[in-house]
Amino acid sequence: MSLIDALPSPKFHAQRWHSNTVLLCLSAFMLAASWLLSPVSVAPNRIVAGESYGLVAAIGWPGGLLVTLLFLAIGGLAIAPSRTHYYAQLGIVTLALLLMPFGLMVAGHWLIAADLPQARLGIGAAYWTVLFLLMLCLVELRLRLGLSRLWTTLLLGIVVGAWLVCASQWLENLALVQEFQARDQQFYRALVQHIALVSTAVSVSVVAGLILAMLMRRYRRLQKVSFALLNFLQTIPSLALFGLLLAPLAWLAANVPLLAEMGVSGIGTTPALIALIAYSLLPMVRNTYIALEEVSPDTLEAAKAMGMRASQRFWQVRFPLALPILLEGVRITTVQAIGLTAVAALIGAGGLGTFIFQGLGQAAMDMVLLGALPILVLALIVDASLGALADVLRPGGH
Repeated sequence: MSLIDALPSPKFHAQRWHSNTVLLCLSAFMLAASWLLSPVSVAPNRIVAGESYGLVAAIGWPGGLLVTLLFLAIGGLAIAPSRTHYYAQLGIVTLALLLMPFGLMVAGHWLIAADLPQARLGIGAAYWTVLFLLMLCLVELRLRLGLSRLWTTLLLGIVVGAWLVCASQWLENLALVQEFQARDQQFYRALVQHIALVSTAVSVSVVAGLILAMLMRRYRRLQKVSFALLNFLQTIPSLALFGLLLAPLAWLAANVPLLAEMGVSGIGTTPALIALIAYSLLPMVRNTYIALEEVSPDTLEAAKAMGMRASQRFWQVRFPLALPILLEGVRITTVQAIGLTAVAALIGAGGLGTFIFQGLGQAAMDMVLLGALPILVLALIVDASLGALADVLRPGGH
């Protein structure tokens, strides 16, 4: 054997890069949307269609460079991800979300002339696309870092609060803000109506769902019948259900004076509440039934051995242990009701859906957004806050 053969051969280990494909793709899509689509448009008034402007025309080369660097940083840190890189990406995403309204302020200052008081700054496709992709980045980073939903709720609250402050103070040229200022009292009234409808429907469904779930546990034959009926109600389209309720409720209001005095009619709040409760019962009953059934029999047996009565075992042991899953049902029910309540505006129940359908009828997308965006924000806040509460109430939760 030669000397060369006796020497140890060097071993080359190929370095493997476990890049985060999701964040890489999202950063690439955000870059493409920023430069290929229009972030804003400017219209001389509410009637005339607006003219679209690109990224450089809207915020200048310095702004375009900043946007590019932020998105490149998200993608660059995703090539060799680590926990430190994920936290850095979370900071960059949060910074980008906070800077977005300032981009609108700069665009309004540059593109809208002072001698055009009726001019309106519209939000373009690039802006909405980037906002959606940034939210997806936030979801991915939350999962990677294992952040609780409470921290996500606080982060969303900070971002939404900053946006509202900017909109109320420095974005008077934004078309969405002008639509709000023209009908602010109507907006607040619709918001209160929307929240009232959702709160009433969810409250009734929670109580009815708990009672029905307890009866289904006691009477097993009731289980199949109840779930079959509730599943059937879910298959009926919301508009069809409103139509089915119109005739019988109108007949009851015409023939029962007491119901007419209570405000029952074929249109308005009554059919909206009945439909919302009907749609809310299935997720509420299902989650409540599963939550009560999943409690460990050993835990209940230990409570019984300690001398607890049946009612004590239920309220002091079974119900607290089932509460986190029950809250998940409340979360799903509430988010679903927030969206469905928008459709109730078609039958005169009020709510934020009024602006959506008025905007569609007038081909005014900013009015549509005036109704749609608060619904989206309400759904996100409720989803995050109830989810965080459920996490806290779980055994060992924080």
